[in-house]
Amino acid sequence: MNSWDAGLAGLLGGTMGVSLLSNALVLLCLLHSADIRRQAPALFTLNLTCGNLLCTVVNMPLTLAGVVAQRQPAGDRLCRLAAFLDTFLATNSMLSMAALSIDRWVAVVFPLSYRAKMRLRDAALMVAYTWLHALTFPAAALALSWLGFHQLYASCTLCSRRPDERLRFAVFTGAFHALSFLLSFVVLCCTYLKVLKVARFHCKRIDVITMQTLVLLVDIHPSVRERCLEEQKRRRQRATKKISTFIGTFLVCFAPYVITR
Repeated sequence: MNSWDAGLAGLLGGTMGVSLLSNALVLLCLLHSADIRRQAPALFTLNLTCGNLLCTVVNMPLTLAGVVAQRQPAGDRLCRLAAFLDTFLATNSMLSMAALSIDRWVAVVFPLSYRAKMRLRDAALMVAYTWLHALTFPAAALALSWLGFHQLYASCTLCSRRPDERLRFAVFTGAFHALSFLLSFVVLCCTYLKVLKVARFHCKRIDVITMQTLVLLVDIHPSVRERCLEEQKRRRQRATKKISTFIGTFLVCFAPYVITR
């Protein structure tokens, strides 16, 4: 094992540890708080967390073993199962993040009717759809024998070993990522940009009220007035930073997986 493989193995080991700890903490929060469990976003978070934990426990150790051993780390059946889970869990995670963004969009744009529009039953239906959507492509790949160990990725994932199937496999892979990564990314952008628009509108209303108050308070100290204006500026920037962080995190987490495939 060369220095590159050793570094990759160390990175995988560290990622496994961080993933296991962070997702376990999220799961503990859900288990301990009844208030959180009663809210619709808890189902999306639970779905995402359990998927991440399953990937950490099953797929990442096999990938680590493949990097260290430089060969298929398990038998064909187990490797196909791991490849099936790899494809399913990646898609399910992307769609779960898109579902969370839809929930935030409903909460911000329709705050008074949010509880009626996003009930636990509605959230359960959305989670069921993410499962059905995420199961479609690995099931098709399993039927076409496109699951197995890929030497380049040192992991059990989508792969095709027959040269005459390259075009079909390329079309399949393109459709898979378009209907998982690209679809989720478009949903994230549309929903969070709408949230940002609403947040900026409310910020402007607050700023108008604040300025009217400052004008009336003629005896206010200049330093207090300056702090109020600075707070207005920070308030306008805060929503943009948060939404940029959400979308940026999605790209950082999933774009390398999609691009390399």
